[in-house]
Amino acid sequence: MVWRGFTALLRVDRRDRLHHAPSPHLRTPPRNAHPVTAGAISGRGSRRSVRPLAGVLGAVAVAVTGTRVSAIALPWFVLVTTGSATQTGLVAFCEMTPYVLVKMFTGPLVDRAGPRTVSWAADALSACAAGLIPLFHALGLLHFWLLLALVAVIGAARGPGDLAKEVMVPEAADLSRVPLERATGFSGVTERLASTVGPAAGGALVAWLGPMTGLVLNAACFALGSLVVAAVLPRGMGRAAVPGADTGDTGDSADDPGYWRRFREGFTFLRGEPLLLTVIVMVGITNLIEAGFATVLIPVWADESGGGPAAIGLISAVSGVVAVAGSLVAAAVAHRLRRRLVFFAGFLLAGAPKFLALAFGAPMWAVLAVFAVSGFGGGFLNPIIGAISFERVPRSLLGRVRALGDSLAWSGIPLGGLLAGAAVTAAGLAPVLLASGALYFLTTNLAALRPEWREMDRTRGKGRAPDTPAPAAEPEPNPS
Repeated sequence: MVWRGFTALLRVDRRDRLHHAPSPHLRTPPRNAHPVTAGAISGRGSRRSVRPLAGVLGAVAVAVTGTRVSAIALPWFVLVTTGSATQTGLVAFCEMTPYVLVKMFTGPLVDRAGPRTVSWAADALSACAAGLIPLFHALGLLHFWLLLALVAVIGAARGPGDLAKEVMVPEAADLSRVPLERATGFSGVTERLASTVGPAAGGALVAWLGPMTGLVLNAACFALGSLVVAAVLPRGMGRAAVPGADTGDTGDSADDPGYWRRFREGFTFLRGEPLLLTVIVMVGITNLIEAGFATVLIPVWADESGGGPAAIGLISAVSGVVAVAGSLVAAAVAHRLRRRLVFFAGFLLAGAPKFLALAFGAPMWAVLAVFAVSGFGGGFLNPIIGAISFERVPRSLLGRVRALGDSLAWSGIPLGGLLAGAAVTAAGLAPVLLASGALYFLTTNLAALRPEWREMDRTRGKGRAPDTPAPAAEPEPNPS
């Protein structure tokens, strides 16, 4: 059903292009934009093919599915074997801290080596580390310190792998001749669908066969994702971006900037983008809250309420199914709506209500209804955030700027589980849920008063940013 909806939207887009002048981001990339032209990659000249976009989205789907299965299996395994919410939060901390730190510093590597190489190599490493957890457990060798070390390796490999897939989305949109906002909508649909299948499968597997089965599936998904990127994507896709490709001035390859100069260029560009910085700060706070909610508060609620892992899988599946619907709607009509209004309405629905439902001990049918509304609102967020980023960041800087922005936005996630675990131990579940919901509501509503949000709708439809390198001079002070 989802695939039929995907292809139907592509056909609608093709009819739209027959009756309307193409916008800048619908054009096939110029011949000198990449080492290999779009026609050479597709192998069909100027003929349109959905293979580039479908391949990237397929790789995203299997990687996210495995990660979501692990997100249920691993915390539940630690919680039932140790009985400690603090140790459960520590496992999340040991996975997400390397994720954020390594992702922050691999942006220049992705831009230089190319996202395709980084993606399949990182997923292969993740598959190996994830597969060792059930192996050592079966052999009776899985000590807690070894578990922490393995999840740290998984987090360190996932960071570059996720970044590389994100960076390939705008290139895939160009090659498939799909509008950028629609391509990010499809990416959101894919992620939401995988986030639905993953928890549902994870909850069922943990309930029936135990948490180690879920971790085996996680390793298999990483291996499949690596294979898709390495073997399925069109030949020549995902190579290193060429600075100045959009203007035809690719410069002298002998004057290739070093790692730290590339890193500084991305940092300088990001500091000069108030809208992107405002989005990063707000999303960073909400991510911290969501991390504690997903890794500690929901498992503790499921344990205390008697629902167990099946309840976790059920509410995650309901939220994910409706989020897929929200993302499909966003992919179809978001480019016609006011971004600012949709963005903050989505956060209002996705945030505080679910915390309140669990805090007040609502019956299961009410919890499911609240999570459904929350999922629908959340389905609109990532397509908007992705489109803003891809529009404002030059292609040759995309890996660096996305790496820095994502790392800053995710910097609170490693602390989310630790803080939530310590807070539940000290104050109990209900007070922590109420405080978290209140903080989420205040963050998203107070941030809406910032003047930078007016830029959300001013730059839409202008295509991606010109591919001019950031200045090599010292960064200017951040504009107030």
